[in-house]
Amino acid sequence: MKNYIVLVFALSFGILSAQESLFNGQQVSSPEIHPDKSVTFRLNAPKADSVYVTGDFLPSVKVQSPYGEMDGPGKALLTKNEKGVWTYTTEALAPELYNYAFIIDGFKTTDPANPFLIRDVASVMNIFIVPGEQADLYRVQDVPHGTVASRWYDSEGLGMDRKISIYTPPGYEQETKKFPVLYLLHGAGGDEEAWLTLGRTSQIMDNLIAQGKAQPMLVVMPNGNVIQDAAPGAGSAGYYTPNFMVPKTMNGMYEANFDEIIHFVEDNYRVKANKENRAIAGLSMGGYHALHISRYYPDTFDYVGLFSAAIMARGDESGEGVYSNFEETLKNQMDNGYELYWIGIGKTDFLYDANKDYRAMLDEMGMPYEYVETEGGHIWRNWRIYLSDFVPLLFQK
Repeated sequence: MKNYIVLVFALSFGILSAQESLFNGQQVSSPEIHPDKSVTFRLNAPKADSVYVTGDFLPSVKVQSPYGEMDGPGKALLTKNEKGVWTYTTEALAPELYNYAFIIDGFKTTDPANPFLIRDVASVMNIFIVPGEQADLYRVQDVPHGTVASRWYDSEGLGMDRKISIYTPPGYEQETKKFPVLYLLHGAGGDEEAWLTLGRTSQIMDNLIAQGKAQPMLVVMPNGNVIQDAAPGAGSAGYYTPNFMVPKTMNGMYEANFDEIIHFVEDNYRVKANKENRAIAGLSMGGYHALHISRYYPDTFDYVGLFSAAIMARGDESGEGVYSNFEETLKNQMDNGYELYWIGIGKTDFLYDANKDYRAMLDEMGMPYEYVETEGGHIWRNWRIYLSDFVPLLFQK
């Protein structure tokens, strides 16, 4: 009888807790995307004195960073009604994936009515998608889907097992044929999860392949921070505050040991293990890595993509001379031949001038490349577009 009473009490408590979460936790709908593509944000905060929304859907403002002045998100004031609900409605927004947060009496926090979150370095933000056009590539559509696996590979050169994310195209498990590979590298503050969460890589790949705009391929997303075995919270170091610039990430060690990643993929997956079927691309620091890996292994990749890339080398601690003879190794890469050397940058990107100087050097060398210049700065909105434009150019021969 006592056990029965305890069981009834436990069930009743669980039901009451669930009811409390249901009726008290979600009192407003936010964000609400309207048919005209305007968006309404709501927050139930009757005791708050001020509520702002901040996000990349608002006009950008200039902010100071360790790398100089950069574009940052603006903010807009919500208005409070007699019930204590704060509201703000945007103008019609262009189709895109957007992020946002609330600022309540000076305290920045997420939207309690929206459970969809992403982490960018140490910032956690809500997201929403205004559908249509380019943004439809970022949505999960009713198409065949690929598989994303988290694998660990043994890095003898870096002295640890390291985590890696690998996308295999729809039908890979049922196929017997081999596939080409894109190695896709993250920027500073990122990790092996960044291109999947912030970059929407699996959704972009599924949709482009379904549309017949891209060849089925593997996408390999390693961790470019050589002192980490995995993303913060996913590795042996446990939970800690992520840093924007992890030590030793641009000192040549990653580039010098990148062949271990290639060997792991080619030993464990059905891939075409030749130059014609390998591509490498990356954003910001990942663009820096892609630039230097592709010339350090000059007969390895037929396709190279530099997305808002950091350019010139820092101190080389690899002991392998990764950054030595910069122009000579670029010339070797050019002489070996390649199908595509692709450079993309935003007009207000803080790395714009460095990319302009780099292109002038390539022009002087006679090294062919394709160049795309977009609006905006050093932002994921551009990098998702670059990936969407770059992938259809790969492995078409």
